[in-house]
Amino acid sequence: MNMVWLIPILPLIGFLINGLGRNSLPKAVSGFIGSITVLGSFVLSLLVFMQVKAGNFHQTLHYFDFIRLESFTIPFDFSIDALSTLFLLIITGVGFLIHVYSTAYMHEEDGKDYAKYFAYLNLFVFSMLLLVMGGNFVVMFIGWEGVGLCSYLLIGYWYKNEAYTDAAKKAFIMNRIGDLGFLLAVFWLISKLGTVQYDEVFNAANLAKLTATDITGITLLLFVGVTGKSAQIPLYTWLPDAMAGPTPVSALIHAATMVTAGIYMIARSNALFSLAPITQSVITIIGLATALLAATIALRQYDIKKVLAYSTVSQLGFMFLALGTGNYVAAVFHVLTHAFFKALMFLGSGSVIHAMGGEQDIRNMGGLHKHMKITSITFLIGCLAISGIPGLSGFFSKDEILAGTFAHSPLLYGIALFTALLTAFYMFRLYILTFSGTFRGTHEQEHHLHESPKAMTIPLIVLAVLSIIGGYIGVPEALGGHHELAAYLSPVVKSATHHLSHNTEYILMAVSTLLVIVSIFIAVFRFRRYSTEQNNVVTKWLENKWYIDELYDAIIVKPIKGISNFLNQIVEKRIIDGAVNGVGRAVNYGSRQLRWLQSGQVGAYVLLMVIGMLLLFIIQLFL
Repeated sequence: MNMVWLIPILPLIGFLINGLGRNSLPKAVSGFIGSITVLGSFVLSLLVFMQVKAGNFHQTLHYFDFIRLESFTIPFDFSIDALSTLFLLIITGVGFLIHVYSTAYMHEEDGKDYAKYFAYLNLFVFSMLLLVMGGNFVVMFIGWEGVGLCSYLLIGYWYKNEAYTDAAKKAFIMNRIGDLGFLLAVFWLISKLGTVQYDEVFNAANLAKLTATDITGITLLLFVGVTGKSAQIPLYTWLPDAMAGPTPVSALIHAATMVTAGIYMIARSNALFSLAPITQSVITIIGLATALLAATIALRQYDIKKVLAYSTVSQLGFMFLALGTGNYVAAVFHVLTHAFFKALMFLGSGSVIHAMGGEQDIRNMGGLHKHMKITSITFLIGCLAISGIPGLSGFFSKDEILAGTFAHSPLLYGIALFTALLTAFYMFRLYILTFSGTFRGTHEQEHHLHESPKAMTIPLIVLAVLSIIGGYIGVPEALGGHHELAAYLSPVVKSATHHLSHNTEYILMAVSTLLVIVSIFIAVFRFRRYSTEQNNVVTKWLENKWYIDELYDAIIVKPIKGISNFLNQIVEKRIIDGAVNGVGRAVNYGSRQLRWLQSGQVGAYVLLMVIGMLLLFIIQLFL
């Protein structure tokens, strides 16, 4: 435990070396430093994980006082327990694979930009590690803001493209909206409890000091922060636009790290959220609505990364559905499995884009399997996993979410199951249009089709293996398992107990599996011989993402711009500037008039003196 501080420090060192030496470091050195520092963090995280698993369940490590006031102190502490160590492994493990992949994917960048890219990646990993290791809400908030900054830098990495910088600004601004809610919740906690330490906030004595209004208000504000960071309605539209960044960045942001920060925060605060039934209902409704909305949009997207982006939003909705129904372990379980298969598919899409010379439109692909067998097979494994095919990781985590939802409300279960079927359909639509059939691109593109280098395919293979075996740490009792993940997290995460008989669980598994397989076959049959998809009113709405961006633009962006222009042109320039400049002009004019009193004629001065004396006499006599 003495070396815990090195886990975030190593990526920070990589950031400093690559950032400061970007003009002189060779590309091979930049890539090596960026990757080896994250690998070092992964090894240390693994050692810490083994210690926690051995029985040292919780330890708060104090380093210094970040804020010290007379009334209260906010220490800079790290909290090492089952939940934080699990996320450390996800962040550093998947993060390392993405760094290795990036060494090949970004090889065409010049040395300076190449080093800058790895510096940003290292800073991102450092911020995310700080977020999950923090022992209180303030340290978490520092990491929370850090990943927001790094996402802005990485999404807008190719800053000469104005559309990409717009996407980066959109992500930054929408995250700031959510972050305000987080910050207000922290202030509320300080005002009521005088502390933000997890150990102190979540103990029974302090929770008893909070009224129902306090708990509901604090948790709702925290959830506002989560809707921004984890892309839930209404603050989800930044995430699909974040595809402007390099593909490894998309994998890092959308799979294992930034977007899962919200799930981590609510799971960490489960003692607080479990006392807020109103907030849990809000989380359930918004999570399910987000999952369904994003899934419908993904049905009609043609950019390979946009499909995966909306898939991420939808899967995050499933995680929040689990959180809202009190099934915190299932949400964390799905974070883990999703990190594997979604990182796999994003990196697989990068492999395809690399082979296609930058092409991202799946209508111009097809028949890539024979040219890119490793990419194709690993991508297929990812599609099967996210669809929930038995034996793969996604089956176990998604089944647990669906079972918990059924115990909570059969109606919500029906909607969630329908969303899961849409997931299987659009993922296999993506796979078939990309890898099956005949090639639909140009002759030049077909001539250059090739499998990606080993630095890109090896991470794909590792993630594919994890997508297969990753779910076996959460095998339910109904299937003869003991759910080792739930047992491991039990000291920190207390999930609501859902009593379902084994027979009920078997029926739910069978129904969902059968319907998912049917959904996959429909997609395969529908798209195996691709022709231009016909548009109707519904598909046009889906293709245009329900016009949500246009709605936001009409009711938020344009009115704000109109108010800004009014304030600038009328209030600022005419009223404020007019008043300030008017004072100057009045003084100038008055001075010009008064100077005529200095005529130099003695008679005039005597006359003024007499008038002055008369005025004084009148004032003294009559007033």
